[in-house]
Amino acid sequence: MKLRGIADATALEGKKVLVRVDFNIELDDIQNVEEHFKLDIAKQTIDYLVDQKVEKVVMASHFGRPDGKRDEKFSLRPVADDVERALGRRVHFVDDCIGSAVTEALAALPAGEVLLLENLRFYAEEDANDGGFSKQLAAPFDIFVNEAFSVCHRAHASVVGVTEHIPSYAGFRLIEEVAHLERLQSNPVRPAVAVIGGAKIETKLPIIRTFEKIYDAVLVGGKIANEAIEQNIVFEDNVMLPQDFQGENKLDIGPMTSAAFGQIIAMAKTIIWNGPMGKFEEKPYDLGTKIVLHAIMENKEASVVIGGGESLAVVEHENAIDRVGFVSTGGGAMLDFLGGVTMPGLDVLKAK
Repeated sequence: MKLRGIADATALEGKKVLVRVDFNIELDDIQNVEEHFKLDIAKQTIDYLVDQKVEKVVMASHFGRPDGKRDEKFSLRPVADDVERALGRRVHFVDDCIGSAVTEALAALPAGEVLLLENLRFYAEEDANDGGFSKQLAAPFDIFVNEAFSVCHRAHASVVGVTEHIPSYAGFRLIEEVAHLERLQSNPVRPAVAVIGGAKIETKLPIIRTFEKIYDAVLVGGKIANEAIEQNIVFEDNVMLPQDFQGENKLDIGPMTSAAFGQIIAMAKTIIWNGPMGKFEEKPYDLGTKIVLHAIMENKEASVVIGGGESLAVVEHENAIDRVGFVSTGGGAMLDFLGGVTMPGLDVLKAK
């Protein structure tokens, strides 16, 4: 898939640029950021824009599910200081994402510094891809850059609608994610292994069905494995469900299954992992997930892509971001892309 990249844009100097990022990250009980990876990956595109002497750079993101209403629990304000540290440049928070608050902050923004807008989902019109909201969002800007692969499966105003009003491009990380996933989808080096965990079998079943046709092994854990067993879902022989569990309520895969999964991962040349093997946030039910992660880390020959919020949390907690191949920002977006589902946010950025 060939996308219009920001590096293809000409005459950026003096332009006002809106960058769609994904700062929908976990905060602890005292509002400290627990996921820094999504902040860090915005840096390349932001630095490029500043180096190209654009006049203003502004970042917009959603955060949580405030149901289209202003709710301070879902404000992006607590994230601003961490974004500033990740980017290595001053970040000014704006208490809205449209209207006079944005235009006034733009006018006052010093060169080389950036704005972070308030949560897009404080407006119900964002999820609805409302035309009027899209126009308001785009109005102060000359160019739009999408640097949020994780929302490209959503036809939202800040992903699709805004592209109808100003020239639009893909950021560097977005292009990189698409390239990695395309290789895994269409031409994986074999043996190719998919590890699928997490919850909601109805969400994960389509991607399991996809991988059972094109990959050599599909290793299924987490709550979805329990649901598949309970529902007597029949898979091809290359799909492996757990043979044993930890805990009375089957809160993790057991030692026999962990060992079997680890052996298969060790022989793989392509690995994709989405979703934990159990209730990883509670010991000792994190063991199966950790065994899978360490088996992936020990396989130095495989091309690896890991995606999904919970998988990302595990990798970051284990300080393994730089040791596991490519980490995708997308969970649902990654699964939709690999499953061949239409991606509205990518369709509007395709090169003509």
